[in-house]
Amino acid sequence: MSDMTPFMPGGTVYGVLLNFRGELQALAPQMGEPPYKAPPQAPVLYIKPANTWSTHGAVIAVPANVPQVEVGATIGMIMGQDACAVHAGDALGCVAGYVLMNDLSIPHASFYRPPVKYKCLDGFLGVGPACVPAQAAGAPPRFMLTVAVNGVVKQSVDFANMARGAGQLLADVSGFMTLRRGDVLMLGCDAGRPLAQAGDRIDISAPGFTTLSNTLVAEAA
Repeated sequence: MSDMTPFMPGGTVYGVLLNFRGELQALAPQMGEPPYKAPPQAPVLYIKPANTWSTHGAVIAVPANVPQVEVGATIGMIMGQDACAVHAGDALGCVAGYVLMNDLSIPHASFYRPPVKYKCLDGFLGVGPACVPAQAAGAPPRFMLTVAVNGVVKQSVDFANMARGAGQLLADVSGFMTLRRGDVLMLGCDAGRPLAQAGDRIDISAPGFTTLSNTLVAEAA
């Protein structure tokens, strides 16, 4: 495992929706409705800009008009080199390492076009606490996450259940845009994301990774 040097992204952080089979199954009825009428064929991406980034141990402010936030526990792939039109079998060679992420959002119903105002609030992406080098992290399908709120386990995530494996996801994204060295591509969040509120402590842990912890606080008036 890597040392405890704090990690923060060196480029753009991209999230991906609908990349777990459980989430796809849960939303299948909605996908058949207008205006889309079918599941998406390409990865559905969004951006977590720099204003959202929070270090391990940081407190994250929740607006007074938001009773609960959704915890999106995931792992991000950190690009060690530019990735443009890479093949799935070679894609993970572009990955320098992996990092735990707490992708917070205000609960909302739009999955195809996630509103910026619900996902990009200040501090709404816990990051870290450290990058685990790719060789030390092992194969992404073997990743397992546990989410605890106030010490009580609320969710377990098995990355063997990804709809697109890490290599295929990276290949598909790099097919229409270049990911630069230092960018981070999240692997997605599973269905059953826990809810948390001001005063709660969120711990995201995974074998081989140092636990990522953040505490929610009420936004100052």
